[in-house]
Amino acid sequence: MKPMLSYPLILVALLALSLFLLHAGCRLGGPTEWDAGDGATPVPSFYELETRTLVGAPAALAEHAGQVALVVNVASRCGLTKQYAALQALHEELSPRGFTILGFPSNDFLNQEPGDAEDIREFCTQNFGVTFPLYEKRIVSGDDPDEVFRFLSRDLEEPTWNFTKYLVDRQGRVLARFAPKTTPDDPELRAAIEAALGA
Repeated sequence: MKPMLSYPLILVALLALSLFLLHAGCRLGGPTEWDAGDGATPVPSFYELETRTLVGAPAALAEHAGQVALVVNVASRCGLTKQYAALQALHEELSPRGFTILGFPSNDFLNQEPGDAEDIREFCTQNFGVTFPLYEKRIVSGDDPDEVFRFLSRDLEEPTWNFTKYLVDRQGRVLARFAPKTTPDDPELRAAIEAALGA
């Protein structure tokens, strides 16, 4: 007569199988829709999110639907602030092909964006000639990030510093995250943008 598995061993095996299937589902299938956590309607596309302009007026990201977007948390007093120039150049070069930069100022990292909306607008315009959209200053990491960055980092790492970059395709799917020190003219980043524009 073959020995039977004990009841505790069966429970352990079932628990291990459940955890494996849960992990595999998250890794292989990924979420098909996203819930803001407040009981709101699930949002399947980045371009269905709502935010606010730099001066605080309601803004729908739907106005960028059909474009490829590079979403960046920006700051005016950071060692990486000079990336504004390359971001603007990229925006000017590729916007005729359906590309845009979307800037979200944040004061999350060592208080490097302390100014108000007018300070930010003046700094970006006078120093870098920024014409790409800038939105209201927001919290982008930690326990209570802005809805936009909660969506962007649902499957990727949240921003770890100013000028973290997320690439979003024309359908509003988040394709990739690029580290703060990855410059806008980095070959890998540029190749990913070109691939998204050509898709």
